[in-house]
Amino acid sequence: MPYLHILRRPSVFRLLTGSWVGRLPSAMAALAVPLALRDAGASYGFVGLAAGTFALSAAVGAPLVGRLIDRRGQTLILLVTAVLAAAGFITIALAPDRWVPVLLGAAVAGAATPPLEPCLRTLWPGLVPPDDLESAYALDSSAQELVFVAGPLVVAGTVAVVSPTAVLWVQAALGVVGVLVVATAGPSRRWRTEVRSTDWLGPLRERGLVLLLACLAGVGFAIGTLNILVVHYAEQRTFFGGSPGLLALHAAGSLAGVLVYGAVRWKVPLSRRALALALGLLTGYGLLIFLPPPLLMGPLMVLTGLFLAPLLATTFMLVGELAPEGTTTEAFAWLITLFASGTSLGSAVTGGMLQRYTDHWGAACGALGVSVTVLLLFQGRRRLHGRKGTSPGALAADTA
Repeated sequence: MPYLHILRRPSVFRLLTGSWVGRLPSAMAALAVPLALRDAGASYGFVGLAAGTFALSAAVGAPLVGRLIDRRGQTLILLVTAVLAAAGFITIALAPDRWVPVLLGAAVAGAATPPLEPCLRTLWPGLVPPDDLESAYALDSSAQELVFVAGPLVVAGTVAVVSPTAVLWVQAALGVVGVLVVATAGPSRRWRTEVRSTDWLGPLRERGLVLLLACLAGVGFAIGTLNILVVHYAEQRTFFGGSPGLLALHAAGSLAGVLVYGAVRWKVPLSRRALALALGLLTGYGLLIFLPPPLLMGPLMVLTGLFLAPLLATTFMLVGELAPEGTTTEAFAWLITLFASGTSLGSAVTGGMLQRYTDHWGAACGALGVSVTVLLLFQGRRRLHGRKGTSPGALAADTA
């Protein structure tokens, strides 16, 4: 596998590690904020309002911050957002029993989330040779999987040793440390776009990219359904490890899939590859409708994850291909926003379905989300060819 070769290249390990540490606060927030508020005696209604404020402000803020980076460079914007996000979490920690500071802190922490994912993905073409670019995106995707495994573990450990409020301070510190590692690295300090977009639509003026983002919203919708479905499944049936065990199997399948995917030198065009991976994902979610017994549910959870991270790694390549010049960071930020929005919507819809109908209907929501993705990829496959062509070499030559 080419991953050790990639990690030995200058600045790669530093940027990947710093980005990984800096992303942890986003993975921790979904647990940390509710736990701190409940510990302060807040009602579930207010907890939901604060969590929703954080998620909504993050979804709105990501493309705006991405556009600033495309126009001003990475270093200053990353440092400013890191300080603002840390201040938001600390504001909540200092007054978890007061509505105004909590909502203000949640809004600031969400909107100012440092866009480390988009920044690293814009740097990859200049960090590795063209032939290693897909493997680098696969490595990035696998690191993201580990972020969402480690984040809740950090929360649990901090709560056990100190207190729920202390988690917010840990989040603030991790965010600043991660950003400092990335923002002071040479490739991040030197990165600039040669062309600055003046179109207010930014990357959204490219129809192929809009189509791809819609596809990612469908995948996010499916993930949102899965998060709710496994909780319901574990409550109704005995499964070793409960819902965390099921999600761990899903994450393990996803991690294994992307590591194998990134080790292969693919000759199939990106658009066809994305369609094939989406069909594989649909197979897993289609079988999930039957909600098999626990003995079969474990392998099925691995199957549902097997195609997810490879599909995301392929879309990273496609975003780089499709994004108009001078809008790459914002384009990757839109990817995160659409995926997260789809996840939130999928969770909400599935919760309503499980409350009114059988769990099979809840599982069908996930298959519906992936079906939309497959249909869009098939219908729009001719649009998924960017101005740089489909070769990683062309992408690297243009953006390095």
